[in-house]
Amino acid sequence: MEATETAHPAQDRPVIRTATAADVPALVPLIESAYRGDASRVGWTTEADLLDGRRTDEEGVGAVVAAEGSRVLLLEDTDGPVACCHIEHRGDHAYFGMFAVRPATQGAGLGKVVLAEAERVARAEWGVQRMHMTVIRQRDELIAWYERRGYRRTGRMSPFPYGDERFGIPRRDDLEFELLVKDLP
Repeated sequence: MEATETAHPAQDRPVIRTATAADVPALVPLIESAYRGDASRVGWTTEADLLDGRRTDEEGVGAVVAAEGSRVLLLEDTDGPVACCHIEHRGDHAYFGMFAVRPATQGAGLGKVVLAEAERVARAEWGVQRMHMTVIRQRDELIAWYERRGYRRTGRMSPFPYGDERFGIPRRDDLEFELLVKDLP
């Protein structure tokens, strides 16, 4: 796939490209830093008050990078990975997840750029008309961010996988995921 270049005021020409297996060791700390531990508290998307433990590992990220019908988009600057997301073609829709922006750069518009590119790829390359994602329903500020970008809450909940530490160690007993959807024009 050809790299897609997207302008951003913080640097002249950041590049969004499809991640490869060689990127996995750099992607894992980016994802961890955006979601878990004290480092994540620098940004606003932290899950540190809801979950302890790891968000992912090299095996998990490597699996989605290599999977058929799956793509990890990576935005880089001269210091390495700044943002990423995973999209997966699921028949009539695409699934969006594993979205991470380096905490120190959150709020600079990079997330909007990566999300827009994910939506573009889903429409242009997979021909899907809808994007799905699941978000922990207690993440009101994050859900509001997605709603401002055209996603809507469905009220359809799925249980948090308690007891499976691959998803983290819950700090509360009421976690669940809500499905958000967006029609792609």
